[in-house]
Parts: sequence; structure tokens; C-alpha cells
Amino acid sequence: MSELINNRTHRIQTMKEIIRHLHQGKAPDQVRDQLRQLVRETDASEIAAMEQQLISEGMRVEEVQSMCDMHTSVLREILIQPIEAPLAPGHPVDTFRRENVALGEAVGRMRAAMRPVAALPDAAVPGAELAAWRQTYNDLMDIEKHYQRKEHLLFACLERHGITGPSKVMWGKDDEVRALLKALGEALGAQGATAAEWKLVLPTVAEPALVAVEEMIYKEERVLLPMAQNALTEEEWGEIWQQSPRYGYCLVEPRPGYQPPQPTGPDKVAAVAANESLLFPTGAMTPEQIRGLFGALPVDLTFVDADDRVRYFSEGPDRVFARSKAILGRKVQHCHPPKSVHIVEQILDDFKNGRHTVAEFWITFQGRFVHIRYFAVRSESGAYLGTLEVTQDLTRLRALEGERRLLEYDEAKEKAA
Repeated sequence: MSELINNRTHRIQTMKEIIRHLHQGKAPDQVRDQLRQLVRETDASEIAAMEQQLISEGMRVEEVQSMCDMHTSVLREILIQPIEAPLAPGHPVDTFRRENVALGEAVGRMRAAMRPVAALPDAAVPGAELAAWRQTYNDLMDIEKHYQRKEHLLFACLERHGITGPSKVMWGKDDEVRALLKALGEALGAQGATAAEWKLVLPTVAEPALVAVEEMIYKEERVLLPMAQNALTEEEWGEIWQQSPRYGYCLVEPRPGYQPPQPTGPDKVAAVAANESLLFPTGAMTPEQIRGLFGALPVDLTFVDADDRVRYFSEGPDRVFARSKAILGRKVQHCHPPKSVHIVEQILDDFKNGRHTVAEFWITFQGRFVHIRYFAVRSESGAYLGTLEVTQDLTRLRALEGERRLLEYDEAKEKAA
């Protein structure tokens, strides 16, 4: 009879070896039985430590990500829910959990909306049934706000405590959910399809997307949030609370009650005395003028230093991509989903080694045409100082025609700003 392992270090090592066997092709049921014989229970911190060690020892993030759902299935029976201290209403964890409840309910509403479509005769063309299905889809797409806060605020704070592997894996899984929901949205945009065609969409497109959402809810509730509660300080939760409104909330609003701790030390961003001017070769400006100038630019700026850490971003009124102060000091590689990190690494390497000076992209984002450029920043002697990201919404400029030679203000646009 196998002796159950009660030592934390040995449990992590045992789980790691068994998960390696899973990656090498061992049957999940066999791995599950073996694990149950050796390990009575585990918690979120041990699973996070296991993933962190696997990645540190050379397993690619993409490989861990591809097997993540199978890991959850294998570990589900021994994963315990720790006893947690009560949270004040409106605490970031309270809001994340209430959003997860609302997302679970949205998934249930969508499944309920799908049933009348499945019950139609094959030759019928859904009308009201399809409208109800589309409405529940619109509700579910509020999930993006939840994921944005998780990726840009919660993950940033976890990284300060050395927890990087699990957040990279989970960000990759978030992107998989996004892709599945996008495919469902494209399917729901079809016109004139018969019930028989929609019935094919249910198991092949809709249900996989809903299962993926539910799996992420489970991972957050049983792994991510308990791990974060154990790792983060009250000051960091206060920081997350303060920065959350710029990303928005998913299906619910935070409850009143939570009071973030008052800051006890100086702000991360050191202020220069307001009456001092910064001298340039072509003039001088006060810090207030510099801040106003950057805020008035029709572009978004983000500066990453020579050590790949985010040091500054501008705060214009119409930012294309949301930024929060939580990213300051964060490795820029951790600010991007795993699927695009290799591009970031290539740009930085090319800039540092002098092979290139500019990299540019253009994409369609939320109905806008967005131009993104990266510039190598160098000293007068040519030493690499960092990289500047410049993002601009070119939608309006691309639509311009003819000429405007007389003074004319865009009143509507200014009032909106």
C-alpha cells in the first residue's frame, strides 16, 4: 500500500513528475489513479509552484497551456478549497467572484436560449429564437473586462512575488476562450441559415466556447484567486481596486464597503518640484508643461527601458489600449499574451543589437484602424536606452478627403473629449 505524501516539497515534486508522464502520453485515468494513491490533497499554491517549476526546468509555456485542462481534470479530485478570511464587500476578490457567478449564469442563459433552436424542425429558419441566443452572447462578451483586469492588474502584482508561470499559462487560456467566443460570434452573425445548420453550430462551436468559459471560472475560483489571496499584500489589493475602473466591470458592479489601505510611503512615480525646469538642447519646460504636452499628443506613448521594464506611459483622454500604474516596473514580456511574446522579444533583440530601429504594425481593433510603431531609443553615442511604443487611432485620418484650408473646429469631437 502506497504511503501518502504529506510533505509539501515532496507533494510538489510528485505532482510534477506525474504531470510530466501525462505530457509524455500516459493515459489521464492511469495518471489520476497514481496521483490519488500518492497525494491525499493539495492546494492552489502547490499547483502554482508545480507549474512554475515545470516552466523553469524548460517546459514551454505553450506546452503547459495545451495540457492545462487535462491537468485540472487530473488534479480536481485532490484539490482542496482553503478556509479563507471573510472579505469586505467590494474587495477585488469579492468582485472577481461575483463576476464569475454572473458569467456562470450567462452561460446557463445561453444554453437555455440554444434549446429552442435545437427543437425547431430542420427546415425552419430561426427568428425570435436566434435573437434570444444573440442577446445572451452579447451579455457573455462582457467577459473581456474581467480578463483585462485579471491580466493587467492581478497578474502584474503576482509577478512581484515571483509568480509568473501560472499567469502566463492562464493568459494563454484566456486567449483560447476569446478565440472560441469570437468564432461563436462570427457564427451567430450568419443570416438565413436553417435550423439544421444551426444545430451543427451547437456542439461544434457554441458548446466548446461555453465549456471553456466554465473551465476558466473553475481555475480562477480554485487556483488563481486563493493563490492571489495568499500572496498579495493589502496595499496591492488597494492598488488593484484603484486601477480597476479604467478597465470596467463584467456584468456586475463592485459592492460598497471595501476601503483600500491608505498609502504609507511615497508614490512609485517620483515627482520633480513643480518650479524646476528640465533643460533640453532646444529649450526648457517645467514638469507640469511636459505632462500637459504628453497628454495633448494625439498618440499613446509607452516607454520600456534597457532592462525591458515599463517606465512610463502617457495618459491621453482617448487611449487605444488601457494602461494602469500596475505595469510600471513590470517586464514588458509579461504585459503581452504568450502567443505574441516571441514578437516582442525579437523586436527588443533587434533594437538592442542595432539591426533595426523601427517596427510597425496596423490592426483593426474594436472597429478602429490602429497604427502601432516601436522606436529604438538611443543616446547620442548610440547606446540603447530603451524602446518607445507609439499607438495612434487613424480611423478618422484615413477617412479624410479633399482639403480644409479655412479654420473650422470639430465641435462635436471636442465636446465628447
